[in-house]
Amino acid sequence: MKVEEYVSYDGLGLAELVKAKKVSPEELVNLAISQIDKCNPSLNAVIHTIYNRAKTSAKDNIEGPFAGVPMLLKDFSQELKGEPISGGSRALRTYRSTSDSEYVTRLRKSGFLFLGQTNVPELAILAYTEPVEYGPTRNPWNRDHTPGGSSGGSGAAVASGMVPIAGANDGGGSIRIPAAYCGLFGLKPTRGRTPVGPQNGRFLHGAAVEHVLSRTVRDSAALLDELKGFEKGAAFTVLPFDESYLQTMERPLDKKRKIAFSIKSPIGTEVNAACMEAVMKTVHFLESTGFHVEEVDAPVDGKKVAKGFLTTYFAEISASIARMEEVLGRKASYRDMEPQTWLMGLMGKEITAQEFVLSMREWDIAAFAMESFHEDYDFYITPTTAFTPARIGEHELKRVEKLALQITGKMGKAGFLKKMGLVDQMVEDAFKRVPFTQLANLTGQPAMSVPLHVTEDGLPVGVQFMAARGREDLLLQMACFLEKSDLWESVPKRCMI
Repeated sequence: MKVEEYVSYDGLGLAELVKAKKVSPEELVNLAISQIDKCNPSLNAVIHTIYNRAKTSAKDNIEGPFAGVPMLLKDFSQELKGEPISGGSRALRTYRSTSDSEYVTRLRKSGFLFLGQTNVPELAILAYTEPVEYGPTRNPWNRDHTPGGSSGGSGAAVASGMVPIAGANDGGGSIRIPAAYCGLFGLKPTRGRTPVGPQNGRFLHGAAVEHVLSRTVRDSAALLDELKGFEKGAAFTVLPFDESYLQTMERPLDKKRKIAFSIKSPIGTEVNAACMEAVMKTVHFLESTGFHVEEVDAPVDGKKVAKGFLTTYFAEISASIARMEEVLGRKASYRDMEPQTWLMGLMGKEITAQEFVLSMREWDIAAFAMESFHEDYDFYITPTTAFTPARIGEHELKRVEKLALQITGKMGKAGFLKKMGLVDQMVEDAFKRVPFTQLANLTGQPAMSVPLHVTEDGLPVGVQFMAARGREDLLLQMACFLEKSDLWESVPKRCMI
């Protein structure tokens, strides 16, 4: 097999070739290595490789639906025993995992061969991937632009054909944003559907879940079949889905399913014309095929959702720094991490227990409201992002902001930055590009980004679909329906460089 053939297959397609003995796992590993070595110097998607480990594993008797398929893991929470897991931070660059995460254990049983880890923003906290320690990851569609974050390295790796599937997780849009920016399929499962342990019983208070980025719907569906199921010690469970997602996605979608959509930013900020166009094109297509579609805003206060998300997010970052100190065996300082990360950690320290609990109540209020909403509407469509991918370096702090953060870091308090309004400005800057994805994380709903549009200057645009909790089957049926349409076919399945 030539590398040009290798990149044309999805994960299940490669596994079928292995099963038919038309290609060996060793050959696939070598092809993946060849594509990584070709693309990574210009993309910086992969920051750690374990080629020899993969080659050794390829000689074993591998079983599972993805037997022999090369894969990359995300350098955050997806722990592989003995390998580094830095979370994009210089402070943790020498740390090695002491055990496999349950996510990795289930992937290994599915037959995957792990080739390395993909780049992330520090502690996976941003919607773009430009960590100081490892440098920026670039978008294969246009290397002047970001592939998004925090699973940006995985998005660039899959879009460039390094591997057909890469590990990703989503605590505020980190699967869906890279999917939108890289022309990929990205499904965030229902809270509790996929494993997050044993290092965590809950991940970002239940906002974050594990899954993958893929080029095809069937790969994502088949992976959900492999990852779903009871996890010992997990804080959240979901009603089991006893059928196969892979088989269910092929069922015809009932045209009586009602669909709502909105192109308004939930926090009142601007939405780029291309992102609105992607939604409207999708709406018109669905109407033309017999679906009833209405323009309806979600019954939640978008600004309260954003504030509730950030309050708990800052607290989580503060706690992550405390856990980092346990690993380091010393107190962390502003010199250990990037200024923005350190600031968010300081902000987390200033959050009171009362503020935290009230924020969690906002999560629950939004969850109840959306459950009622989905009694009337099976799907809710929005843009995945409010803008097309930013240019590399566009998010870099201004000189005065860097100076203020350095002073704050030395002082160890963030109060005066709040008074200056700098924190509010940073929050607005962070959300204005990606205001649509956080709702599903707070409510625990499944949501997906599908590649249904490309701008005139050749950048992908994603469309987000949300469904009621536990209804990944509906989302996958819709994705399968769209994947077979001319709408989806207008977007290339990969972007080789």
